[in-house]
Formats: sequence, structure tokens, C-alpha cells
Amino acid sequence: MTKRTILCLKSAVWVAGLMPLVRLFYSGLTGSLGANPIEFIALSTGTWTLVFLLCTLSITPLRRVTAQPWLIRSRRLLGLFAFFYASLHFVTYVWLDKFFDLSDMWKDVVRRRFITAGFLAFVLLIPLAATSTAWAIRKIGGRRWVLLHRMIYLSAMAGVVHFWWKVKADTRWPAIYASLLAVLLTYRLAVALVHKAGARADRISASQSRQQG
Repeated sequence: MTKRTILCLKSAVWVAGLMPLVRLFYSGLTGSLGANPIEFIALSTGTWTLVFLLCTLSITPLRRVTAQPWLIRSRRLLGLFAFFYASLHFVTYVWLDKFFDLSDMWKDVVRRRFITAGFLAFVLLIPLAATSTAWAIRKIGGRRWVLLHRMIYLSAMAGVVHFWWKVKADTRWPAIYASLLAVLLTYRLAVALVHKAGARADRISASQSRQQG
């Protein structure tokens, strides 16, 4: 893959990643945020957090199914955009909704289950964003880094639950996100089971070969 192709791929991800923010700013400038602007901003940033989380999780399956290894180069940037919109979603709640009232926010976290799930989803993303660099991988070690970044599964699940509990009645979109997440996680589980079964078969075969020898 040429440097120019890589640059084009990253540029496309940047454009796609910033478009929701541009749309949000445009809606604000044109007075198109609706009757409840805070709710509009919270819904928009939260939705795009889930979209980018699912896009991040879809890269590995797509790479394996299509045999296109270059797709992996977009995963880190997609993950960072997920964290970016999650941060905007969190800031919307902390600043615009609660005006930095820590006592009121803590009551929400304890008493309102959808806030609890959303807070958990955001907190789980923080160490992933903080360790997204090549330096962090070298410092932590590849195996431990992989284990740490599996928290994205928990974050995505908590995010979907947060959305589902928030909307209460019309759960069509949360159901769609939950279905997509279930497909992605089932695929990973199936691959892990096949890999484990293959490794076990190899060990048995090697043991039998030694006994025969």
C-alpha cells in the first residue's frame, strides 16, 4: 500500500469523522437545534459515539472477510473519533445540562441507571484513548495492551444499554445498534472458539506424533 493511498484513507476518515461536528455547528448557527437544543446536541454526540465505536469494532472482521489488511490502518483513528464524540457527549451533560453541579451529577450516576451505564461507557474509553499510541504499546507490552483494549467491548455494550434505557419507549435505533454489536461480538467469539479448537487439535496431533515416534 503506497503512502499516497494511506494518506487518502486517513483523509477520508478525518472528513467522515468531522462531518457530524460540522453539521452540529451549522445547525446551531442556523437555529436548527429544535425546541430543546441541549437534548439535540446530547443525542447527536451520543449517537455518533456509538456509530464510531461500531465502525471501530467492524474493522477486524472486515479485514479478515475481505482479506484487505490496509483496513486496519483506519481503526485507531475511528476509535479516537468515538472517544472525541463521547467526550463532547459528556461535556454536554456536565456543562450544558448540569452546569458543573457535581452533587447533582453524582445523584444522577447513583440513582438513574441510564446515566450510570453512560458514565461507565465513557470511563472505560479513557484508558483506551490514552494508550492509543505506538509508544504506549511498547511501554505496556503488546499482550497487555491487547487485553486492556478489549474493554472497548464493555464500553460499547454499556453505551448501547445507556441509549436503550434513555429512550425508554421508541427503542428501534437502540435495537439496531444492539443487533449490530451482537453480530460483531458473536463473530469475534466464533473466531476465538475456532482458533482455540484448532490449537487444541494441533496439540493432540503433536502429542500423538511423539507417542508414535
